[in-house]
Amino acid sequence: MNLGLNGKSALVLAASKGLGKACALALKREGADVIIGSRNREQLEATAAELGVRSVVVDVTEPAQIAAAFEAAGRVDILVNNAGGPPFGSFFDFDDDRWHKALELSLMSTVRFTRLAIPGMKERGWGRVVNILSLATKSVLNGSMLSTASRLGVIGMAKLLADEVAPFGVTINNVAPGLILTDRVRETATKPLDEIAQSIPMHRIGNPAELAALVAFLASEQASYITGTTIPVDGGAVRSIL
Repeated sequence: MNLGLNGKSALVLAASKGLGKACALALKREGADVIIGSRNREQLEATAAELGVRSVVVDVTEPAQIAAAFEAAGRVDILVNNAGGPPFGSFFDFDDDRWHKALELSLMSTVRFTRLAIPGMKERGWGRVVNILSLATKSVLNGSMLSTASRLGVIGMAKLLADEVAPFGVTINNVAPGLILTDRVRETATKPLDEIAQSIPMHRIGNPAELAALVAFLASEQASYITGTTIPVDGGAVRSIL
């Protein structure tokens, strides 16, 4: 399927590795001009060279760096908001500072980049915003207090914003990855991954490329009638009907 991304420009965040890197590769393969962002300059530049894309160093919790990164990116037709997750723990593990940092990382970074991207998309009559979140927004994940609270804020923002920008040919969607084989999953797993996988109907862990394929589709012309939704990529792990 030709996703119609030739000539489109995409900015993918937290893309030096993991899900962001996979999304950048998927969009590039579909013909998009891709620029990737991340905090770690060395790793970012290595990934950019590997993928053959442009790069910009950015800490998504810093408003000034966000503005500079967006200006460096130039035209952005496709924005993939992504950020590493906040630490795990229970409610009383976190003070106000930790809460503020989590909100800056997961919610406010998405708000700020999206606020910069939308005016140009509206002017051109076409745009795609895809937010990479977590399955913790669809199903209870023990210890994900900060992640769940902050990323549910993204879902609410995206749902309302989707209504505002739909008449201009701009869509806003969220992707909620389940157990996908990334460094963060390896580092935070409390049991052997093979054992955890047995609780998933497919009895396996997902590949970043599988999530990236959905992101590329949501960024495409073919997905122009999909907006304001949150789609899990979880091998059937979520058991709720609605």
